[in-house]
Amino acid sequence: MAYYEKCIETVIEQLDKFKPEKDNPEQFLESVFTSLQQTLSPQKLGFVLEVLSGCLEYHKLLTIVVDAFYAREGRLCLWSDYSLFEVICYLATFQLGELGFQLFCSIIKSQPVGKICKFLRFFFNPLHLCSWIKDEWSLIYETAHVMENWIDPLMRWEPEIQELIKQLEGVPTDQIPVVKTKAKVTVPKEFNLTVPRPRAITMPEPVPTMAKPRPVPKSTYQEPKEQKLLQMIKTYNRRTAEELLLKANMEELRCAMPRVQREPQAQDTEKQLWHQSVPRIHRTPNLTFYKPNNVPVKLNTAAILREGALYQRQVEKELQRVDKLVDGAGDFSVFLEWQKKMQAKDLEEQLAAGECRRLQGKLSHEEAILARKTLMQENKQKADRQKEESAELMLRCAERRLQEEKAMKELVEQVTEAQKNVRIVQMKLVKGRQQIVQEVIEESRELLQRSAKEAKEEQKQRCELIAQLRALETQPTRKEKLVDLTQIPGYGLEGEMSVVELRERLAMLKETQKREQDEKRDQIIQGKRAKSQMIQNTVEQISLCRAAMGRTAALRWEEKKAQATSLGTPSQDERVLELKRKMEERAAERRKQTAPQLVSPPRAPRLNLRSQEEVQHWLELDQSRERRLRARQAARRTCHAATAATRRLEAS
Repeated sequence: MAYYEKCIETVIEQLDKFKPEKDNPEQFLESVFTSLQQTLSPQKLGFVLEVLSGCLEYHKLLTIVVDAFYAREGRLCLWSDYSLFEVICYLATFQLGELGFQLFCSIIKSQPVGKICKFLRFFFNPLHLCSWIKDEWSLIYETAHVMENWIDPLMRWEPEIQELIKQLEGVPTDQIPVVKTKAKVTVPKEFNLTVPRPRAITMPEPVPTMAKPRPVPKSTYQEPKEQKLLQMIKTYNRRTAEELLLKANMEELRCAMPRVQREPQAQDTEKQLWHQSVPRIHRTPNLTFYKPNNVPVKLNTAAILREGALYQRQVEKELQRVDKLVDGAGDFSVFLEWQKKMQAKDLEEQLAAGECRRLQGKLSHEEAILARKTLMQENKQKADRQKEESAELMLRCAERRLQEEKAMKELVEQVTEAQKNVRIVQMKLVKGRQQIVQEVIEESRELLQRSAKEAKEEQKQRCELIAQLRALETQPTRKEKLVDLTQIPGYGLEGEMSVVELRERLAMLKETQKREQDEKRDQIIQGKRAKSQMIQNTVEQISLCRAAMGRTAALRWEEKKAQATSLGTPSQDERVLELKRKMEERAAERRKQTAPQLVSPPRAPRLNLRSQEEVQHWLELDQSRERRLRARQAARRTCHAATAATRRLEAS
């Protein structure tokens, strides 16, 4: 009895340690095996491991029974005996046949009699076994498996267990083995009587002081520096532009204009006449020249280089043109005059074409009105025809609906007859399916039994392997290894070296790489400086070229204005006259058609309003066309005036 009492106590201790939320059952069993291997004999260790693994495997079934026992009859029992009841339930359900009734009785007698008798009376009650215990276990496993393997054997052992309970209850309390426990002796403690400390006088809280506000900065009452700089740059740019414009007007194409030697008096008179004809730009006094700190060009590097190359090409072209003029090349004045005449002719043709398009639009509008009236008459005739056809179609649809209703009634009768036959077929199908389900259930039972046997065999093999591995781990092994870093391995490979030599070579390589990086960094910095200087030079050139281009654009604009003012009114064309005549004829036809309709009293005011709106619309169109023509003529005159002014400047 003492033998089994100790085994059961060890199982209960290990079950109390197990926590299903955190621990893995296999790892827990391995740790138990390692901890109890030295303390227990092999027979005891085997019994403890078998019972412990069974309790962990069937933990759900055991908890159902023990929880119900605590809820119904074991309310006065301690929760510390929970694991004891689980072990007794496992032995009674799964190990009673293997252990035998005598061995089971000795195990029961080794435990406290009152608790065990109460639990066995509750567990081996036939009403409990055949009702709710069977139902609860059937939710986890199949009902047939539960009945064959667990419920039926328990019902067979039930009378013998009842006799055992009566024997245990009849034994006097003197014969019951009582476990003597030593009572703990109370150790008195001295009172901790300490003198209370005097209360500290609380310090008064400091009065909160407001932080000093920051003074208003002086920059709010002063003009910003950027505005002053911008004003200085504007004045500088304006003065340089005036100087350059004056210089360009005075010395423009002097090398390309060969002059005859004349008397100084004649030259003075020519200069006076030229000054009177050309509007003079007065020179501003006290001009100051200085280089601005910020160049007024804000572009990225690619745009600066691209624009610099463009202006460089333009300068080269201009120099080539000047060289050709110096060598005696011809002037383009004749070609320019011819070009202007042709442009004037093209303009007149464009105006005539625009007038033709306008008149064609009016003419097409008149023709559309006539076509609309003819279409209205045709649409009325088509509507009458469609009404007749729709009436015929309605009659045909009514006949078709009557025929379809007759066919639907026949179909309904056929369907009701077919439904009667379908019910008989459904009953046969249900019976066949029930037979198939029963066969599948039997096959699943056989498969479950096979899988349980295979799982047991695998568990045994695993335990043997674990024992072998533990035995191998206990053998002593030498873990230290002597290494000489200065020694060559001696594998016979090319370029073998020791670890110390390898470290030295790696340090030398790092130094060379660092030196190369420093050299590359210096080269990159020098290249960047050269590039920034080149970009700065190009930016200055771009700013100068832009100023020159702005002046030339202003002169061209003045030429265009002069040309626009000099242009006259466009000449009349034959096509325009012919289109006007056609339009008047169409309007007359339309008025003739609308005249008889005006006689009818109901529609007279509506037609008058429409005709007045059309007349107003066409008047507005004519006025807008005239305004556009006047604007174009004014633009041409200004262009002609600008071109004439530029020619005079070139000639001078």
